[in-house]
Amino acid sequence: MPTPHLLTVDTRTAPLGLDNPRPEFGWALHGPAAQRAYEVEVATAASFAKETIVWASGVVVSDTPFGVTYAGGALTERTAYHWRVRVHLDDDTVTDWAAADFETGILNPDTWKARWITDHRTDAKNPRTLYFHTNITLPAPVVHARAYASALGWYRLYINDTDITGHSLVPRWTPFFAYTEYQAYDVTDALRAGENRIGIVVSEGRYRGELGVQRKSARYGDKIAAFAQLELDLADGSHVQVLTDGTWTVSYGRIHTADPKNGERVDLRLAELPWNSAEGSTADSTRATILAKKVPLIAESVDRVTVIGQRTGTISQTPSGKQLVDFGQNFSGVARVRLSGPRGALVKMLYSEVLDPDGELSTGYLEAGGGGGSADKWFQRDEVTLAGDAVEYTPAFTIRGFRYLLIDGPANPVTPDDVEGLVISTDLPQIATFTSSDSRLNQLWSNVLWSLRSNFTDTPTDCPTRERSGWTGDIQVFGPTASQMVDADAYLRRYLRNAATEQSSDGRVPPIIPSEAAPGVSTSLMRFTSTSVGWGDVTVLLPWTLYRYYGDKTVLADQYDSARLWVDQLARRAATKRSLRRRVRRGIGDLERYLVDTGYHWGEWLRPGETLMSELPGNFYKRSAVATAYLAHSARTLAAIANVLDKTTDERHYAEIAENTTRAWRAAFVTAEGARIGDDKQDDYVRALAFTLLPENQRPRAAKRLAELVTQAGYHLGTGFLSTPMLLQTLVDTGYPDVAYKVLLQTTVPSWLGQVEHGATTTWETWEGYRADGKPTASHNHYAFGSVVAFLQERVAGLTPAEPGYRSFRVAPIIGGDLTSAAVEIRTPYGPAASAWDLADDGTLTLHVTVPAGATANIRLGDIDEEATAGTHTFRTTIAAVRAGTDVDARTAA
Repeated sequence: MPTPHLLTVDTRTAPLGLDNPRPEFGWALHGPAAQRAYEVEVATAASFAKETIVWASGVVVSDTPFGVTYAGGALTERTAYHWRVRVHLDDDTVTDWAAADFETGILNPDTWKARWITDHRTDAKNPRTLYFHTNITLPAPVVHARAYASALGWYRLYINDTDITGHSLVPRWTPFFAYTEYQAYDVTDALRAGENRIGIVVSEGRYRGELGVQRKSARYGDKIAAFAQLELDLADGSHVQVLTDGTWTVSYGRIHTADPKNGERVDLRLAELPWNSAEGSTADSTRATILAKKVPLIAESVDRVTVIGQRTGTISQTPSGKQLVDFGQNFSGVARVRLSGPRGALVKMLYSEVLDPDGELSTGYLEAGGGGGSADKWFQRDEVTLAGDAVEYTPAFTIRGFRYLLIDGPANPVTPDDVEGLVISTDLPQIATFTSSDSRLNQLWSNVLWSLRSNFTDTPTDCPTRERSGWTGDIQVFGPTASQMVDADAYLRRYLRNAATEQSSDGRVPPIIPSEAAPGVSTSLMRFTSTSVGWGDVTVLLPWTLYRYYGDKTVLADQYDSARLWVDQLARRAATKRSLRRRVRRGIGDLERYLVDTGYHWGEWLRPGETLMSELPGNFYKRSAVATAYLAHSARTLAAIANVLDKTTDERHYAEIAENTTRAWRAAFVTAEGARIGDDKQDDYVRALAFTLLPENQRPRAAKRLAELVTQAGYHLGTGFLSTPMLLQTLVDTGYPDVAYKVLLQTTVPSWLGQVEHGATTTWETWEGYRADGKPTASHNHYAFGSVVAFLQERVAGLTPAEPGYRSFRVAPIIGGDLTSAAVEIRTPYGPAASAWDLADDGTLTLHVTVPAGATANIRLGDIDEEATAGTHTFRTTIAAVRAGTDVDARTAA
């Protein structure tokens, strides 16, 4: 009999330090029988004795194995809870109980007794990495110990010289002016009876380190600080509390400074931890200073950043004679290197994604214009003073995007055994695999996954090198792809929480989250772009994405006010503001009040051949077609969200806005019965069709014009940032799969496979990646254009959710492009689902479909049109039947 497995609390496995008063439980099932009902119990003892049970759901009729919300009494802070679930199946059997744990953190702000501590000698103009420590004596062995720690900056907690934190890059980036995350650690085994030493090392991190494209520092404050509260239960029955306060010692150490972008300045002649120096302390030691600042603390809601993989490197010399390590893959992380050489000599370790044509490390390709710059200004570097003897050095408080490591200086030659690349990312489970008969598509899929991993560190970023900023537009377009490659639900929920916190009271949304600014401390030069559609729409479209792929209704409820604020400000702008150029032109009557033609809008943003300077002026006054389309689309999506949340009045209200805005958009931007739209660019037709802005009788004309434009471009995409993710799917849905495949398999610029054939191991910021002279340009690790993976999984392999969370899904692969096979497997909230097709030489087409228990699938391929329930099924048809199917009809119905 199947037993529930993969038990989660708030989508995490056995979380420690939870502060959600109403956590959500989830599980998965194996076997053909589906869930009919469930029972969940929560207790304070693993025995689940009656007197220890704090909540029992009873038998709840439901076929959903996730999103079960705790409904018992108030949870007690710093308490271990045990929970279990058993499932009533549709074959009238009941599974065994399956149990798991979670532990609450600090739930009452008054429980915090620790103080924030800093060093009065340092600030943003005189930065130093700070080493705090204290000694404690415990009269008895420790039976239970928890450490709750945080910092203004990145920190590492040490107990008896054991690094408790590791490469976690904590605390994660938040709007630090509003709240900072704390981490909970089980430190029972790190402590002992007798003498113990507790240390905290703090560096710049996101709090004081350089941020954004302008590389500004101290955006949240000029004092880094440490915070820790240890709660210890001893074998003699006593309880000991250890707090950061003014009795702690602060000193300097091996790491002089450390910045997320600029790297570390390190002296390997010094002890790794200053309290371990031969003298037991350093001459610069002093008492810590209490930081008079209130910092609201919240618990983590996502599993931490960590080392998720290792890379070996090959060693060579550049033409200039420097040691070069090639890890064979572009990724985000650091390198561990065993360094030796003359004592006191300075070695520079420089990291880059690319080489110049002459074989030297490229250090100027991210500068404006690309291909220039100097290694002396290169920010991704560590400067290391050698100890003489070999010392293993791993950067602790920095991260970079790179494939290559250059060792510049009198270090002794390294061997492959001396060097290791550490891949660092948030430890999000991979939930999908994709393969096809075209190895280039397989490499493309892999490249996108590597770009996702590289940019899903402490918060979603555009690139791991230059800006490292959480652009809202990037994650808005990439969200559907990310959500079906890794389990990103909690991770993206967290991003949306930060977005809602930074959203203005009038509904505007900063284009970067966190916004790299703090009230009273710093401001963002990008604030004027907070009206831009496509970027601010992340507040509406990303929650809907999470609902669609994970069945997550909680995120819809949590983010509803934020989504409503955004749509309301767009609708208000349309109704009350009108640009001068529209005032002097003939209008469209009462529908004028639904056109968005004021405010800054990035628009489609950087179609192939366009540049920042060519497009920037028009972003202030020429993007009305794009802006109005997004108002209609987001209002319609918000109406759907209101429907899910049973907000009937709101549903009607936003549906009316969507309908009127759609009518206004048609009147202002559509001519020739749909055959001409807006500026007559590919994206004009993609938006019109994907957002269902056209009446049914105009869709075929628009689809035909889109296909014409793509064909005239030599089967190259002409879309920009916003519409590229929708281009191929729109071509398929409107009856032009042959055109879609030609674009997908195109190898000349602009194209996805052009990057692959150029040797890319991640997706690039630009289609070219290199200038005409062969020098690299722009970031080589951006995930936005990697949104094509959604098309690979949903249309090429053919598995698409039809109901939220894949409760029902559609299997309808598009056969074409000379492919002879494609397969996808994805771990849905109901269990593994899969679609795999194979085309034989004789034209026989075989399709294998796996449906998890509790889900159903609609199979459509050629002359196959069937419903499938739990199990693995095989279907056969012919390529002739597929070609004789509905492709032509689709063009008629488009």
